[in-house]
Amino acid sequence: MVPGRDRSRPGDLIVTSEQTGLPAHSADWSTHAGVPLVRTLASAMLQLNEKTGLTAFTLPYPEEAQRALDRTVLACLVKGATPPASLIELVSWCRSTPLVDWPLDLPPDVIGPDDRLLDEDSGRPTELCHEWSERTRDTAVALRDREIISTALRLCRDYGEEDAYTAFRGLLVNRPVLTTAESFEVFGDLVLEPVHELIRRIYLTAPASHLRRGEYVCCGRCRTLLTPVRGGDWWCERDRCRRQGPAPLGRRLHQEDVGEVFHLERPLRQFVTGPGLAEAALQDKLTALGLVVRMWPGYDAYDLLVTFPDGVRWAIDVKDWANPVFLGRAARPVPQEPPYDEAFWVVPRHRVTARPGYVSVFERSRPAHARGLRLLTDGELVARATARLREGTTRA
Repeated sequence: MVPGRDRSRPGDLIVTSEQTGLPAHSADWSTHAGVPLVRTLASAMLQLNEKTGLTAFTLPYPEEAQRALDRTVLACLVKGATPPASLIELVSWCRSTPLVDWPLDLPPDVIGPDDRLLDEDSGRPTELCHEWSERTRDTAVALRDREIISTALRLCRDYGEEDAYTAFRGLLVNRPVLTTAESFEVFGDLVLEPVHELIRRIYLTAPASHLRRGEYVCCGRCRTLLTPVRGGDWWCERDRCRRQGPAPLGRRLHQEDVGEVFHLERPLRQFVTGPGLAEAALQDKLTALGLVVRMWPGYDAYDLLVTFPDGVRWAIDVKDWANPVFLGRAARPVPQEPPYDEAFWVVPRHRVTARPGYVSVFERSRPAHARGLRLLTDGELVARATARLREGTTRA
């Protein structure tokens, strides 16, 4: 049974902002029962995937999964739609049916036409699923990735070592997978000494679900572990990689040869490694233009500080988010230190290509205090920098 499209308002469930767990600057969100429901669904899919796999669960269902099923059934009954008969059917909905076709009461723009919580091919949680689970929480709740980054900042400041923080960010971006020997190398690196204990806590033993015949395989593009799927293929968790075609096979790690394999925990791969790869790619393009680029200046006040030959400086924050509404609601002015002349938020071009109207949705979703914040694609930012350099050469 595919969820129905009836979106009539009579009988809609009404919840308060406290129940939605969302920031209050868009108060109308509190009238949409679908917001906390989708968040519950996303959290349930993530927990099922982590604890039991999305095909192996049995009664009694895990608490969050049972809650997701109960709330979905209630939402269907309110809308006059046929509810899922079991958790198995609910998981099937999450995989096969775009959210736009569910009987949900949601704010405008919050879902795109193809948004799903589970990937159609692999059945694994999508990046959007992680965003619904993590980025719709109350701002008072410490999000895991922000908690880790804040802790790293504090430790490095206490040591007075900005280089330690830069090295830590570089580790998370460039080395999301470590072998036993590589972990010894990391813990022998004195630059990283302030965050050694933190690193031990965020690199976890890689799960068996990534193994195929005793071997782990890394994505040749984003370096995270690939997931084996039917037919001998491999699936990458990064949207950007999948849109570029089949995952290129990178490092192959045989358990017998390398021993234990450690994988950076998922929230950090999602919200630090992914954007970090986009930051590094942008750094390379700007450096190739002859610009001076400093990464994560001022203990990560923003992502890139770009200096032109005439001394003009741009501050850039890179945001690799699938959902432009969540990104808009998180918008805030770029910190003033280190000082700069212009500031931008930048999103990878593939996000804008995948979601029609991405930038306009972002702009409609911004809070009042961030109305002046400009969002460009990485290609637009490079083009703007190129044009400015050309103008400077002409003037000279």
